[in-house]
Amino acid sequence: MPTRAALAAAEHEVIRCCHQGLDVAGVQQQVLQALRRLMPIDAAFFATADPATLLFTGAYAEEPLRESQGLFLENEFGRDDVNKFAALATSPRHVASLDGATRQERTSSLRHRDIMGPLGLGDELRAALVVDTQCWGYLCLHREDHELGFADEEGALVARLGPHIAHALRQAVLLQGPSTTGTGREPGVVLLADDLTVVAVTPEAEHLLTLIAPDRTAQHPLPVSVHTAAVALLALERGGAAMPVPSTRARTADGHWLRVHASRLHGPPGAGHISVVLEHADRHTTGLLVLAAHGLTPRETEVARLVLRGAPTTAIADTLHISRHTVQDHLKAVFDKVGVRSRRDLVGRLLGAPGPGG
Repeated sequence: MPTRAALAAAEHEVIRCCHQGLDVAGVQQQVLQALRRLMPIDAAFFATADPATLLFTGAYAEEPLRESQGLFLENEFGRDDVNKFAALATSPRHVASLDGATRQERTSSLRHRDIMGPLGLGDELRAALVVDTQCWGYLCLHREDHELGFADEEGALVARLGPHIAHALRQAVLLQGPSTTGTGREPGVVLLADDLTVVAVTPEAEHLLTLIAPDRTAQHPLPVSVHTAAVALLALERGGAAMPVPSTRARTADGHWLRVHASRLHGPPGAGHISVVLEHADRHTTGLLVLAAHGLTPRETEVARLVLRGAPTTAIADTLHISRHTVQDHLKAVFDKVGVRSRRDLVGRLLGAPGPGG
């Protein structure tokens, strides 16, 4: 059993690596490595999320979880179950264990009964990684099947570390900075059957898929962002309790952002397919994502968004029903957080283009 001093040092190591300015892969690797010095972890799932839709934008999964990715996504968006990631993101407590949610009756969870149990897994500890009210990812830690699961102290530990890990994921967005499209490439389309097998892929989509999932295989032809959007659409069509918007974002290997959106193509009976469109995000969409990463308050975000649309101070005040003086106070706070001195600098930082004068 590690000493209290050793545990404190290991916890500090997790926090330290979260503030080193690592990219997403570095955060995932370093955090899991440090967490394993604090508690036994037999398998882990570590995803990034779109704070606007709460859908996955990318994911790292260890075996045996990777081979069952489709089943986990179907459970997440298509079934009623405990500790859904989006529910944790919007609840006061962002961390929960399976044993705690089921009162030790793991088989009452469809996820455990249909997926985890057959994989030889027992308890799981799930966390929505939230900082400044924005969710930037999800973490799920698994134990092999055993009557003893995660202790309350371990859940409390992950709850303490969660905001630091969320900060690390948010910083990874800022490190890359806003990326203008400037590529001239057309959108790509992936056509899927209802069982999510690939029916057809346009050449443009094939290229984009190689940028967001260079290690695709015959067994895993779809990156998690595309798979998630399609499963979310199916859940929406079934009218499930959570009905997520089937749209998310994904970062490419060359630093751009893609919008990923699923919709239904209607045809003859039995011939309907799911269309997943991948397109380069416009500068405004990318700018809003980077804006969220700076940790603005909801009101500061509203003011900044109106500035990005070119609204003058009077229009912002009228739209938000606040005084011009209050608008200027919010703008000063936005400038301080983003590290700029004027409206022009703010628009240039977020959109890569000149804006209205300060």
